[in-house]
Parts: sequence; C-alpha cells; structure tokens
Amino acid sequence: MSIENSITALNNLPVHQIIEEFGSPIYLYNGEKIEQQYQRLTKAFSNVDVKIKYALKASNNLSILKLLLKQGAGLDAVSFEEVQLGMMAGFHPSSILFTPNSVAFDEIVKAVDAGVQINIDNISLLEQFGHKYGNSVPCCIRINPHIVAGGTSHIQTGHIDSKFGISIHQLRHVIRIVEKEKMNVNGLHMHTGSDILDASVFIRAAELLFDAAVQFKDLQFLDFGSGFKVAYKVDDVTTDIEDLATAITERFQAFCSEYGRNLQLWFEPGKFLVSESGYLLVKVNVVKQTTATVFAGVNSGQNHLIRPMFYDAYHHIINISNPTGTPRLYSVVGNICETDTFALDRKINEVREGDYLAILNAGAYGYTMSNNYNSRPRPAEVLWYKGQSHLIRRRETLDDIIRNMIPAAI
Repeated sequence: MSIENSITALNNLPVHQIIEEFGSPIYLYNGEKIEQQYQRLTKAFSNVDVKIKYALKASNNLSILKLLLKQGAGLDAVSFEEVQLGMMAGFHPSSILFTPNSVAFDEIVKAVDAGVQINIDNISLLEQFGHKYGNSVPCCIRINPHIVAGGTSHIQTGHIDSKFGISIHQLRHVIRIVEKEKMNVNGLHMHTGSDILDASVFIRAAELLFDAAVQFKDLQFLDFGSGFKVAYKVDDVTTDIEDLATAITERFQAFCSEYGRNLQLWFEPGKFLVSESGYLLVKVNVVKQTTATVFAGVNSGQNHLIRPMFYDAYHHIINISNPTGTPRLYSVVGNICETDTFALDRKINEVREGDYLAILNAGAYGYTMSNNYNSRPRPAEVLWYKGQSHLIRRRETLDDIIRNMIPAAI
C-alpha cells in the first residue's frame, strides 16, 4: 500500500472521535488492513503449501494475535515469554516456531516442554539439544547464508558478521553433530534481513538453503523468514509480493520434485502484516522557532516510537487537524530529555499548538519497543475493527511504572 493509500485509509477512520474517547498519545490499528495483508500473502503463495508464522515481536498485543489466529496464522516467537503470549492468545503450541538467539539452554528446554517447534541458531545449543533429545524431539536449524537482501545495516541479519544463525560454511560440522546424535531435523531456516526488493537476491539465498536441504533426508518444511518491504515514503519502492511469490513458487516446486516429496514453505512476516495498519496519534504541545529551526514538540517521544532514533527510520507524518494548511518545514520532536527527533526538516501542513499529528507505519516495532524513560507511561492501544473501536491496552499510569519497585528498608 502506498503512503497516499495509507493516508486515505486513515481519513476513513474517525480519528478525532477516537482521540476524544481515549486521549493521546495513542496507537491506533486498523484490523481490516491486517487481514488484507495476510490474505494478500497467502493468495500470492496459493500454489504451494504455505504456512505464515507471524513474527509477534512486531506487535504482541493479544487482540492482534487473536485477529491473526482467526485468519489461520501461526507464530514466530523469539523468547519463551512470546511463546506464552501466543498460547494465551489461543495458538496451539505446534503452530509456534521458537527462534531465540543467545539464550541459555534451559529456555530451550522450557520451550520443548511446552510443545513448540524449536529452531536452533548456534552450534553449542545444537550439540546440547542433540545430546539431550537425540531423535525424540524434532528441531529446525537456522542457517546464515551470508547474503544481504536489502535495507540498512541495522536490519540485515544474513551478513557474515551477524549473530544470527549458523554459518553456511559450518554446514559440514552441523551434519556431523546431527549424525552423531541421531537428531531429527525437520526443517531448515534462513532470514536475510528486512526490506527485500529483488526476487533474484532472495532466490540466490534460497539456492544455498536448497543445497543444504538435500543433506537432510527427513525435512518437513523450509522457512525463508521474511523481510518484505512496505512503503514508508511517497513513491517508495516496495516488495512486489506477487512477483516474488511467482519466482519462489516455481523454484520451490522444482526443488520439491528433486527432493522427492512436497515440503511446506514457511514465512515469518511481521512488518508486512501490521506496519501499515498502525498510526501513532500525538498532540502538538509547542511550536518553537529558533534561529535555524521550527520545532513541533509533541506529547510523545522515543519512549513510544524509537525506530526513527534507533534505526534512522523514516515515518511519514501528517497534520490531521489542518489537512489543507499551507505546507511548512518542521522538525517534529518529542518531550523526552534525550534526542528524540521523529522527523527533521519535514514538510507538513501548517502546524499549530493543539493540533494532532499522525505518524504512519507505526504498527510494527512501535509499542513493542517502547519504554518508560523519564518515568513517562506508555500510551493506550486501540483496534478499529468492523466499524468499532476497541481499547486493547489501557494507558499506563505511574502506578504501573512503580508496581515492581520494592522500597528498601534504609
């Protein structure tokens, strides 16, 4: 979906009514958009046995998880707490893929006991897993193909210096461990990073996984991760899912024929499913003009949406209170005692104190990466679904922040 379509979708929501009812800042999600993204993805891959494992690190609200469960999704979890959230939302353990990194082995054991699919991304844990479980518990192995699919260095996970996955160059060692411990490897996994644009680059990484897969005789699935790019800017280039699906499906079917049986094709989209559905709605507290800059200071900050500061990510911003105002240049900043610039020298329709701004593409890695810096509470979350607004997470208070503090007897 283009930025223009995202703005149109926002304009079709009763945003001012929602702000009046629930206050600001607030995260607002369009449930129908999440469903549309899921259906678009499954339709594109309809010619293969595809399984979509939603990466709940993108947005972990139970209501959003239940919405995707209703669509038929599974889950990709990266912590045991995420596994627990998934089961609370109603996901069967067998539909959850557990892909942690740098965890203690006892967390893997807890996940095995819960009955989820284990995905192992380092040789040490692979050896421990094989020694403890042998062939009694299946596992998937995450391979690092050393191929960068796209995006900035912050969101690349398949390069040679990445902490994620077992190097493709260590495959022979992996096979020795698997054979010695008589392990049941039922899947192989790779994830090259976010912002995939070029199907040929993705296929090149897939070929490495295909080459590795022929050395494992009992596979049930191949997991290609995700990283599909959505639009953040006007005229932004995005992943052509249909084109990518055609190329991957053709090659995957050919591989299955070579392998001798049909396997499942897994993906783990997070951003693609929820990013465009979400908006962070904020209020302009002050308009401050210095000798060099006009600042629009809002009632939010990096404590609510850290992506612009952490990843140098671009989020389009519109003035929903003055949509026909004359465009002017602003730097939109937060109220945190730290660098928390949402937008630098951005052209926005004239901003006045008291106006409300909408920060687009806030549905992924917004609330889940939020924090309580400066002792400021996190915002509420509201889901707009089938013509109704639903409060799906209440706004935090100071009581929430101090709940786990224990006064020392001093």
